[in-house]
Amino acid sequence: MLKRRYTIVVAESSGLERKVRVSLGPVLMVVSAVVTLPVLIGLGAAWKAKGDVAALYENQRALELENSNFRQATAALSGQIESLQAAVTDLGARSALEPGLAKAMANLPAFVKATAMGGGGSARAPKVGASYAATLAALTSPDDTFGLLRTLLEGLESRLSLVKQSVDRVDALAAATPSIWPAHGWLSSPMGYRTDPVNGTSGDYHSGLDIAGERGQPVYATAAGTVTFADTQGAYGKLIVISHGYGLETRYGHLQSFLVKQNEQVQRGDVIGRVGSTGRSTGNHLHYEVLANGTLLNPLRLLTNQKPRDQ
Repeated sequence: MLKRRYTIVVAESSGLERKVRVSLGPVLMVVSAVVTLPVLIGLGAAWKAKGDVAALYENQRALELENSNFRQATAALSGQIESLQAAVTDLGARSALEPGLAKAMANLPAFVKATAMGGGGSARAPKVGASYAATLAALTSPDDTFGLLRTLLEGLESRLSLVKQSVDRVDALAAATPSIWPAHGWLSSPMGYRTDPVNGTSGDYHSGLDIAGERGQPVYATAAGTVTFADTQGAYGKLIVISHGYGLETRYGHLQSFLVKQNEQVQRGDVIGRVGSTGRSTGNHLHYEVLANGTLLNPLRLLTNQKPRDQ
C-alpha cells in the first residue's frame, strides 16, 4: 500500500496543467517526523528537568547536612566559650586574697612558698600555634575556621588549667598560713629575750607570744591543718600542736582543756581549747608559737588585724 503512487494535477489559469507524482511512503514518513519530533524534544526536556530537580534535591540535602554540622560545631564552640568564661570568673574570684592574709603569706620563709608552689620554676603553657597570621591566611573553608577556633580554645583551656593549678596552690598555702590571733586578750609577752617571769633571772629567751586572757576563754586554730599532738608536755602544760603542711606548725600551750584530739582536721578559726595556766605558768594566758621546718618564726610577722570569731 505504501508503494502506491499518486498524481497531483495543478491547473493554471492559462489552461496548462502540471502533474506531480508522489509516493505515499515518503509522505507518511515526513508527516510522522513532523509529528514525532516535538514529542521527542519534549520528552528529552522532561528527562533533563527531572535530572536537574534530582541534582537540586541532592544539593539541598548536602547543604542541610552541612548546616546541621555547622550548628553542632557552633553549639560545641559556644559551650567551650561559656565554660572558659565561667572558669575565668571563678579564678578571678578565688585569686583575690584578703590584703592582710596576702601580707602574711609574703612574710613566710622562701622555702615554704617554694614548697607550696611546686619549686622555683613555673610551668609553661603549651604553644597554640607558631603564627596565627599564617594560619588565618591558609583558611579556605568553614571547616578550617571551626578547626582553628577549636585549637585556639583548647590552647586557652590548657593555659587556664595551668593558671588554675597555680591558684589552687596559692589557696592551699593561704589556708595553711597562721594569720589570725589565736585568742582574745592582750599581748603580755612578745617573742625574744626577757626576764624569766618565774624566777626573775635575765636572759630568758621566750619562744613565742603570751596572750593574757580570762580562764576558759576559747583558743582558735590560726590556720587549717591536722592536730598532731593534744596532751600534757612539761613546761607547756596542756599543749596542742597543729601541722599545717609545707613545714608549718603552730603550738598552743598552758591550756585549761582540749576541744580537739590527735589526728583531727581543723580549719582556721575553729575552737580547739580553752585558756588556762597549766605547766610552767604564772597566770591565765595562751603561749603561742609558729615554726617552719622546726625553726621558730616570730608570730607577729604573720598575724593580721583579723580577730578570731566570737563564740
